[in-house]
Amino acid sequence: MTTFQRIVLASRPTGEATPENFRLETVEVPVLKDGEVLVRNEYMTVDPYMRSLMNEGKSYMPPVELNATMAGGTVGEVVASKNPKFVVGDKVVDNLGWAEMGVSDGSQMRKVDTSEVPLQAYLGVVGMPGMTAWYGLNQIMAPKPGETVVVSAASGAVGSAAGQLAKLKGCRVVGIAGGKEKCDYVVNELGFDACVDYKAGNLVADLAAATPDGIDAVFENVGGEVLDASLARMNPYGRIAVCGLIAGYNGESLPVNNFKAVLVMRLTMRGFVVGEHMEFWPQGLNELAMLVACGKLKYRETIAQDLASAPEAFLGLLKGKNFGKQLVKLTR
Repeated sequence: MTTFQRIVLASRPTGEATPENFRLETVEVPVLKDGEVLVRNEYMTVDPYMRSLMNEGKSYMPPVELNATMAGGTVGEVVASKNPKFVVGDKVVDNLGWAEMGVSDGSQMRKVDTSEVPLQAYLGVVGMPGMTAWYGLNQIMAPKPGETVVVSAASGAVGSAAGQLAKLKGCRVVGIAGGKEKCDYVVNELGFDACVDYKAGNLVADLAAATPDGIDAVFENVGGEVLDASLARMNPYGRIAVCGLIAGYNGESLPVNNFKAVLVMRLTMRGFVVGEHMEFWPQGLNELAMLVACGKLKYRETIAQDLASAPEAFLGLLKGKNFGKQLVKLTR
């Protein structure tokens, strides 16, 4: 193979992102330098945070440059190596972006064992989303057995893991998701105690009914009215881990009317980016992998086929069209 395809950021969105913001290109396979590794990517991930990378402005990660490969996590197989740490045939995780192949210097690349955990799971429940759930729950929320935990976007890659981890700690777990099908999955398959369908139009009343003893900790992925509803139910000294604000990723305002609860209930609210806490990754990934291998941590995937489908999969993700972890399969 002498060429491969990639998707670049063609233009910055104004408001809602569109397929026209992306461009599919064919490029030549580069010649490796000493220390470099060439990987054929088998799966790539699309995640909500990528929407913020399309904007030119201050965020917790630098924006993707125009005409550069869209950023994102990948898993694949080493096909050529001039790095002594990696050999042809190694299965690896890296951030090689929206592309069929990629070159890495190996500094961020991890070899993974696929004997008990499927390769693509290292982009989901045993990857960044799983670690996001693990860190937010253990290092910020720190729930105790019997406490009530609320997880928004509960059927997604991060939320589904956070809720299950909270259940394993003996908590009462209430999810918030969009639609009856997702709520049924959260309760019947993932084992949450209840799930509130925010699309039903009764979010405040339904969340109150599902949390009769109030809320002790929140894993927040959405923001806006969803966060506002949880704030109104918080118990004293509650903890809120703010992982994402997907309700505002297209530039929508995120008003919060119940912010006084932070003072009245002496709450702790902390935003975090899991990539800034790499010292916890070995422990967290090991725990997550063991839970997956023994069937105690379940997950679901939505898989789009071929690189060209990535923009549609990504834009659908921002509208909640995916079920579980959204991936793109790059090989047949």
